[in-house]
This record gives sequence, structure tokens and C-alpha cells, in this order.
Amino acid sequence: MTRALAPFAAVTLTVTSLATLAGMPAAQARPDGSDLVVSEVFGGGGNSGAPYQNDFVEVHNPTTATVPLTGYAVGYFSSGGTSGGAPVALSGQIPAGGTYLVQMAAGTGSAPALPKPDATGTLAMSGTNGRIDLTKGGALVDRVGYGTANLFEGTAAAPGLSNTTSASRTPTPGTDTDRNNVDFVAGAPTPTACGAACVEEEPEPDPTGVCADPATAIHDIQGAGAAFDPAFGGTRTVEGVVTAAMLGGYFVQEEPSDVDADPQTSEGIFVFQSGAAPAVGNVVRVTGTVTEFDGKTQLGSVSARLDCGASTATVTPVAVTFPLASTNLEHLEGMRVALPEKLVISEYFNYDRFGEVVLAEPRPGEDRLMTPTAVADPGPAAQALLADNERRQIIVDDLNRSQNPSVIPHPGNGRPFALDNRFRGGDTITGLEGIVDDAFGAYRVQPTVYGGYASVNQRPEARPNVGGDVQVASFNVLNYFLTIDRGGSANFVCGPDQDQECRGADDENERKRQRDKIVAAIAGLDADVVGLMEMENTPGVEPAADLAAGLNDKLGAGTYDYIDTGVIGGDAIRLGFLYKPGAVTPAGAYDVFDSGDDPRFDDTRNRPMLTQTFDTVVAAGAKAERFTVSVNHLKSKGSACAGDPDTGDGQGNCNQTRTAAAEAIADHLASDPTGSGDPDHLLIGDMNSYDHEDPIRAFEAAGYQDQVKRFGGEDAYSYVFDGMVGYLDHGLASSSLAGQVTGAQEWHINADEPDVLDYETTFKPAAVDAIYAPDQFRASDHDPVLVGLELVSTDLTARIEPVKPKVGVPATVVVDVTRTDGATPTDGTLTVTREGEVVGTAAVTGGRVRVPVEAFPRKGFYELVVGYTDGSSQDASTTLVVNAVGKP
Repeated sequence: MTRALAPFAAVTLTVTSLATLAGMPAAQARPDGSDLVVSEVFGGGGNSGAPYQNDFVEVHNPTTATVPLTGYAVGYFSSGGTSGGAPVALSGQIPAGGTYLVQMAAGTGSAPALPKPDATGTLAMSGTNGRIDLTKGGALVDRVGYGTANLFEGTAAAPGLSNTTSASRTPTPGTDTDRNNVDFVAGAPTPTACGAACVEEEPEPDPTGVCADPATAIHDIQGAGAAFDPAFGGTRTVEGVVTAAMLGGYFVQEEPSDVDADPQTSEGIFVFQSGAAPAVGNVVRVTGTVTEFDGKTQLGSVSARLDCGASTATVTPVAVTFPLASTNLEHLEGMRVALPEKLVISEYFNYDRFGEVVLAEPRPGEDRLMTPTAVADPGPAAQALLADNERRQIIVDDLNRSQNPSVIPHPGNGRPFALDNRFRGGDTITGLEGIVDDAFGAYRVQPTVYGGYASVNQRPEARPNVGGDVQVASFNVLNYFLTIDRGGSANFVCGPDQDQECRGADDENERKRQRDKIVAAIAGLDADVVGLMEMENTPGVEPAADLAAGLNDKLGAGTYDYIDTGVIGGDAIRLGFLYKPGAVTPAGAYDVFDSGDDPRFDDTRNRPMLTQTFDTVVAAGAKAERFTVSVNHLKSKGSACAGDPDTGDGQGNCNQTRTAAAEAIADHLASDPTGSGDPDHLLIGDMNSYDHEDPIRAFEAAGYQDQVKRFGGEDAYSYVFDGMVGYLDHGLASSSLAGQVTGAQEWHINADEPDVLDYETTFKPAAVDAIYAPDQFRASDHDPVLVGLELVSTDLTARIEPVKPKVGVPATVVVDVTRTDGATPTDGTLTVTREGEVVGTAAVTGGRVRVPVEAFPRKGFYELVVGYTDGSSQDASTTLVVNAVGKP
């Protein structure tokens, strides 16, 4: 199963149409009584207290004429709309006003049997919440969503059911206003069968014939359109080679001698047939009904199958190379294909739940597909890159339609995924073969031959070496909550007013697992200052204190401390700081920046920024270095922003919100809100913006320099979305600090790891859950960023020669320039200002500089300001008081 790829990267959630989720077109409203309707639904069969042993669905004919049932089918889906089974084909007819009973799966109890059904299926329905779709030829005729179903007709679903109640139409079986919540009521089940009146006198079926007799060509059935050619619908006999057996049936492809010359018509088709499948490589002759299911043409309701023995010709797989000419692979549906190129594992969001990954061919010179706005400006350039990226990707599935399977095959070798048989994003697969399937709104390859797998992106066990004597890290800890997410109304106890949803662990075991991974990651970073995002923001709950305690348990008492801010802002999550007391000391109070400081910073969307100044811990008598860190978490791209929607330029929703916040932040920091008296400032955090986007451009326009790009280049990344990489997590240095940055790099412990390895246990079968390890890998979905600082300051000592200069005679200011790292200054400029005017300048070429200054215009005392700048490290200044003597 799958989720469709979003049109642009870096949103938190993909918005998918209801029709896509349903796997078929939107419901055709038939309130005029011109077609069949579902009249009753019961899913509690065989459960405790149930009146009947089996689930059932009733179909009613509200018209004035007999309706033949050819092509009609009843399908069941879970309330989430993703699981169910093959639909039950209906046969016969329903007379005007008649009701047709479809028996479904039996429960474990021993309740009475249903009346003799008119059709029988094996779909196991939920007794409380679910969905029934009545289709004809794959098109939706009627839909009933009940309970918490996410798809239904009208504005709400029919009532939730129980073991003793069904949903039935009221006041008559034919009542249909296309509003499930109005048309259905819950009550005692009343299954009504049709019996003999629904048995249609069928014509003599066409004989299947014998092997090698004329048959309908598969390419004629498939046609060149998105669905099968209706001229070749109905009951058909095909003959071809079995290429794969899977998914409740098998794929058949025309023998090489029978293919046509039209490349737009597929030569393969899926045969939906339970029981033992024929041998792969054998020729079969199959008679069945042509249908369209979930976007795929198939042959169902098989009435006859002949095994014609091993094929004398080999079906050669079609080589599929990238970039594709088109993302529409309808012309290959059901056919055997090969992917001969070296492809990169680029997306694995659905791997744990559905067993699928996305393979991609990066552009020349790149190792991964890049998020468009990580390498190109928003607008046409980014849009062109996105279109190219989409043609470079293909989904590879796991031969399984179920969710959360107990065994997930490794996409590179087919063996069960395990800690000693795992993969990472960026690893490669070459030469995979399989069948092109069309399911859940996207084409995919169901593998039959696993390719050559290469683990080229090894795990980085140690943090990156960024140098410096102080290291600062930025880490989004992905909803680290101490309050357990208990679900339902009991879950809305978090946030400043304790009325918001708790977003973290579902039980204490999950919380411990999450904590262990985050602590392992922060311990591995070994940073002196750690800016944290996505911590719980509930009164009396302090996740940073909890993490500091965990780190001290692991590393030794007193290794880490935290900045105690309490609740910040109005969201369920907030920002925070950890720091090493042995390396740095907070200098003064922290600063919180929100809408009250500047309305351009919308704190109902962005999390209030947290700023703290630190001094380095030095030996007695030595000078401490000072720097300021601001941690940020700007509004996400996937969230709705009224008045600030996604414009389609690649920057996602809320771009104006983020840009205005960036401009406000830059102005606020220019005011030195912590009173540091030092221009060295580092902006870190999840900006929810890639480096070519407007918010980052706004920071750069204010003088901040992108250190991740400086040291990592355009292919730097901290996050994966829709198979594309880029960095949302930043290290932006003020101009004075930039020259003191020794390195900046992401530690790739999260973004490249499939989330099957994370702390969560929900929905994971025991075998999959056992893969967990309490290490740093997949502690979050964002990679942390580490920045190294070699902090240096400059001191000035100045005197004037002569000590008492004469009025009208030029003098010289002698300046000793020293650096705290002991190095001799060899660049920069000294400027002497008197009464607001520059009266002397000189280049710095050594430790002592003589600066000629203009003559003093009159006698008396003057204040000279001596300033130094080298454009990279901390600027410096000193003041010199001079007494000018003599006559003017």
C-alpha cells in the first residue's frame, strides 16, 4: 500500500483527495433512484451477542425495472479507507424493488445462520466502523461509511454499529439522499435475500477452447487509455505466459510472437484468482471478466483456466531507464520490466507500514535527488526541477497489500529487514526486475528479481569533526513529551492551558525508548550548547531537565545543565537549551521573542524564539569569550495558513509568515536583546525553509551567513521528504562570528534511517518491534547540525605621541593590537574618531600600529575613540582622553 508523492517537498503531511484515498472516482450521486443502492450493512457477525454468524451487506433495486448484475461488485474497506480485500462480484439480477443479500465472513461464535444468501464473500467487516463501496465496472455506484469512516456520502458517516446492530436505510430500503448520516439508522439486523427471483438465466458461455485456439489479445483489452478498452470488456479468454504469482492471483503476458507494434498498449494483465497459481513460465488460457480495480485492469470471476505447459519463448523484461519520458506507466501495466541502472534508495516513509520504498536516479554529479528549492530559486526553476525529479523516481513494493506486516523484505535482497540486514537512504540497488503494478494511486514495481544492493552510505558512528574550541548543536527532537499520549479526550491535557493534544510517546515504554535514543544522540554530539526544538510546552513539565538528567546519568554528574524557561508561547511545543557548565556559562537572562515584540513575528504560527548569551569558561586571569545563540522553529510548510497559501513556487504554505518572521528576528537581534555587548551571534534551528527560499534570503540580507552551505555545499541535507533531500536545519552566523566558525555539518543519524527503527511500538508486530536499539539512529526525523567555533577577540591599548599634543600640530596615536588566541594581527583597519569625525586611519600589519591623526583645532581635553575591524572576528574599540595644549 502507499501514500501518493506530494507535489512539492518539505511539508509535514501530504494532502490527498478523498477520491485518491478511495482508490476510485468520487461517488456518483444517484438520489433519483436510477441505480442500485446499499440498503443495509452489518459487521458484527459471529461476535459476542450477535444475532447472526456472518457479516452481510444488502443491495436494493429502487428502480422500476430488473437490473442485471454483470459488472457489479461489493467491496469493504476499514474506517481509514486503506485495508479490506478483493471485492465480491455479484451475479444474476435484482428485480424492481428487490433486495439482494451478500454474505461476508463469519465470526468465531455460534450464532444462527443468515437466510440463504444470493452471493458469498470472505471479507471480514468491522462491527463498529468501516465502509462499503458498491461498484460497477470499477466505477463507484454507492457508498456507505459508518462509524468513524473517513469516506462517506454527504457531510457525515452513518452511525457507528455494534455486535447487535446494523445500519439500514430509512424510511425505505430505497431512500437515498446521498447523505449517509441522514439515510441510515442503527437497529436490529434484518437480512433479506432475493432467492430465485435474482437468478438470471445465463446464456451459454463461450467455450474456453483449447490451448493455442484464438484468444482475445491482452493489448486489445488494455488499449491505449487509462482503463481497459470497453470494446474488449465483458467475459474474455486470454492466453499468455505467467510472469509472476502474487497478490491473490498472477500476471499473464502475451507471448513474444503475439505482441502488437503499438508501444502505448500493455501486453500484461493481472488475473485475480484465489487458490494455487499456475507455475511461472507456463502458458495459461484463462476465461474471466474484464474489470478495473484500484486503477488496474484485471481479469476476475475466472470461470476456466487451462495450463498449456512451459512456454517455448522467454518474455524478456522491458528495460526502464530514467529519467522517464512520462510518469504515466499505463503502457507497462502488468508487464515484466527491468531497472538496469544504479538507483538510489531515496524515500522510505512508507517502508514500515506498507513495505515500499522509492528508488531514484539522481542527476549527474549528485548523490541524491535534491529538493528543488535547496538548489534552485523558487518559481520556474524549482518547478522544472520538481518535474524532472518526478520522472527520476519509481516505487518498489513488497508483494503484499497488508499493512504493518510482521516481516518486511529488504528492498535490495528480499530477506527480512533486521539490524544486520538494513539499509539507509543513499544506498543503491542495480538490476532489479519485477512487474509494473498500479495500486493506491501510483505505479510501482512488484519485484521478482532483487537487484544488486550496495551499502554505500555507511552509518556515521562518530559526530562530524567541525573543529573549534566550542561546539553548538541544533536538534529537532520530534515531539519529546513527558506526558503520555493516551488517545481520545484524555489526550488533550498538554500545552500552556493543558487543552492541546499530547504528541509524543503512547506509553511509558515508548517514552523510555524515545528518551534513550535522544540521550544517545546528544551524548554523541558532545556539544557545549544544544538548541532543542519540539519539546513539550506544559506547565510543570520540563523535558530539557529530563534530558539533562539522562545525559548526566550517562556521562557523569554535572556534565549538562539546562536553561529553565518554563512555558513559552501558546503552542504545545517549544524551544530550549542544554549546555555544559564546564565549558560555558549563561551570561545574563534569556530572551523570548514573540508577537508582542514585533507583530511581523506571528507567534500563533511560529514558535517564540529563545536567545541566550554564553561566556566561555576559562582559567583564572584569562579572558572569557562571549557569544549569543538564538534557537528557532518557524512555521511548517504543510500547515494551513489563512491568507498565506502555497503559491506553487516550491516554498509550500506559510512562506510569507516565515519570511516576515525572519525579517523581524534580524531586526530584533540587531538590538542586542540580551545586552551582551558582543556582535557574535549564531542563529540555529528548524527554519522550515530550504536555503534558496525567501526566509533564508532575508537572514542573509541582514548580514547572517549560511555556515551549512559554506562547509557542506549545495548538496548538504538534514531532512528527507518525498524522496528528495535538503536542509531545513540551519546555522547562520553574524558577520563578526562567521570568521570564527571552523566547521558546520549535519550528523546523518536520522534522515537516512527508515522509521521502522524509531522508538514507536504502535502497529508494529513483535518481530518488527524487536528491531529497536537504544542508540542514536532514528532518534528523530531531522539530522542535528553541529557548528564549531574558535572564538577570538581583539584588545586595543592606545596612547598618543606626544603625550600633550600642541594645537595645530598633527599627532600620532600608537595602538597595541592583541588577540586572545595569541596570534599576531596581520590585517584589519584602525580608525580614530574625534568629535564624531574620523581623523585618522591605518592598516594593521602587526601588533603595534602608528595612526597619524589630524591636528587638534583648539586647546583642551578631547575624547578619541579608537576602533578596530577585520571583517571577520570580533571588532574592538577603546577610548583615549587627550589634553591638547598651546595656542590655536
